[in-house]
Amino acid sequence: MTSQEIRQKYLDFFAARGHAIIPSASLLPENDPTTLFTGSGMQPLVPCLLGEAHPLGRRLVNSQKSFRAEDMDEVGDNRHTTFFEMLGNWSLGDYFKKEQLAWFFEFLTDGVGLDPQRLYISVFAGDEKNSVPRDTESVEIWKKAFAAKGIEARDAELLTEARGGELGMQDGRIFYYDAKKNWWSRSGTPDQMPAGEPGGPDSEVFFDFQTPHDPKFGKECHPNCDCGRFMEIGNSVFMEYRRVIANNANSGGNNANKNRGEWFEKLPQRNVDFGGGLERIAAASINCPDIFKIDTLGAILEEMKRRFSWDYDLASDGERKIMRIVADHLRAAVFMAGDGVFPSNKHRGYMLRKILRRAIFKAHKLASGFSNLYPLANTVISSYKSAYPELAERSKDIHSVLEEEEMKFMKTIVGGTREFEHLVKNGKITGVDAFNLYQSHGFPWELTEELSLQRGLDVNPAEFQAEFEKHQELSRTASAGTFRGGLADQSEPVVRLHTTTHLLNAALRKVLGDHVWQKGSNITPERTRFDFTHAAKLTEEQKQEVEKIVNEAIARDYEVKKEVLPLEEARKLGAIGVFGEKYSDTVSAYTVWDPETGEVFSREFCGGPHVAHTGEIKGKFHVVKEEAVAAGVRRIKGVVE
Repeated sequence: MTSQEIRQKYLDFFAARGHAIIPSASLLPENDPTTLFTGSGMQPLVPCLLGEAHPLGRRLVNSQKSFRAEDMDEVGDNRHTTFFEMLGNWSLGDYFKKEQLAWFFEFLTDGVGLDPQRLYISVFAGDEKNSVPRDTESVEIWKKAFAAKGIEARDAELLTEARGGELGMQDGRIFYYDAKKNWWSRSGTPDQMPAGEPGGPDSEVFFDFQTPHDPKFGKECHPNCDCGRFMEIGNSVFMEYRRVIANNANSGGNNANKNRGEWFEKLPQRNVDFGGGLERIAAASINCPDIFKIDTLGAILEEMKRRFSWDYDLASDGERKIMRIVADHLRAAVFMAGDGVFPSNKHRGYMLRKILRRAIFKAHKLASGFSNLYPLANTVISSYKSAYPELAERSKDIHSVLEEEEMKFMKTIVGGTREFEHLVKNGKITGVDAFNLYQSHGFPWELTEELSLQRGLDVNPAEFQAEFEKHQELSRTASAGTFRGGLADQSEPVVRLHTTTHLLNAALRKVLGDHVWQKGSNITPERTRFDFTHAAKLTEEQKQEVEKIVNEAIARDYEVKKEVLPLEEARKLGAIGVFGEKYSDTVSAYTVWDPETGEVFSREFCGGPHVAHTGEIKGKFHVVKEEAVAAGVRRIKGVVE
């Protein structure tokens, strides 16, 4: 089955069982400052798992686009990717283990057509320290499901991955593992969870590809072995606990943990949080342990073969590893750019730049036949446009971002490599050398490290980091006191233009889309200068529409209201800020609105000052100049006349 067929079949399966289909959230989390990217389907739904009502009900299903930077170093084998799709279904205080496990088993066997003889299960062995019991209930549910297919499913005792390598399969089909394997929370095991974090035991399903066991991963094979025989394809989390850490050790909790002031309490509702890797289920459906052979990733490899004459099937292990990295990183870059990320040297932009440049560098290492990588974006867009139409809608912007970054990096490789060759004549590369390559030539640390390793040279990452931090501090010191919040002063003309800039930001998002984010501003009594994320030059029609929206907002004399709020409350109200900026727990939010109708024109984090009503701006806004200032970043200079 193709990925598209599996995705649709999954959504239809759970929709038929009362689930509302919800769209994939953006890769850019809206209300989660703890992470740069959305890495799971449950991430946008944490408030609902903690008891907040979802407007579409208590049964939800979707396919969530996800990115996990922490998996980057694993990419290159046959099963790891940075970008992936997570099939997810949720019960928010509705059904629980009995329905969830039976439904997922039915979907895999009757829906996708997997052989139940090839499916193996893991369950939670219990945590005596935290008084969380062994999950015998799930074991009995699984035994009944397999029995309905004529299969006797015996349970086996493993407890830890290390013991699994000693004991092996034990003629079992259902395996007990400890909290390191069968407990799920965003923070890891029960002992790693902070106060208030939800989590619970889980039950994973593995597909057996029946490949030979590699003894370097342990004497015996078992479902959680890393030899490649088994692949996890789905995980049902029974999220019913929340960790409590009390200041007073005698303030409650169960007896086992009372003295240390830590325990687990039941959530107000029992939840099911399921996540299944679409790519992995697709690989199981074609009985191939290499997920790069499925239709979506395979299409990128086929395009590489057509364009560069790289034959994945005939390649060596080293060449195949490079092709996987290039394919994965290209796909991730397309989705990032599609959600409005632009290459830069910090935060999300840095991660996009890193994976793009890593893919380009790896492609150059393979060398033969390589020209440019960015045209392959079409293949990714074509494979995913039916599920994610925004990719096709933003294809020009995506191509522009990828092409510009690749052209920049090609110059960087040439100049940086030349300088590297000059430095290695001394027989070593210091951390200071590596930083100078980065600072003067834009040559990433990762490339210096890789070239050094190829030459058998050591380079000290701590030295590089120390130089990097020293440079950051000097930059902060140099910029301190020049402009506060982008304002030259707090004179009346500056205050008027400051409020106008908020109107401009809102107008740009209305005309161009929600990928527009402020990247900086500089406001003097004469003009405003506003930097924002957008890949293409504005047309005359777009500029005129922006001017029209700003001037209508001035003419309507909207009220400008200041509120001091907790950060998360402000985010929930829709307040936006400078892209990548870190805010304190309490923020000032300025809302431009019509108190009679309740219409909100703009709501932003800001330190002020502002006019009280937009009519005080007194004049017509005009775009004087619009230009590019960096990859994916445009600048508008405007005046009020």
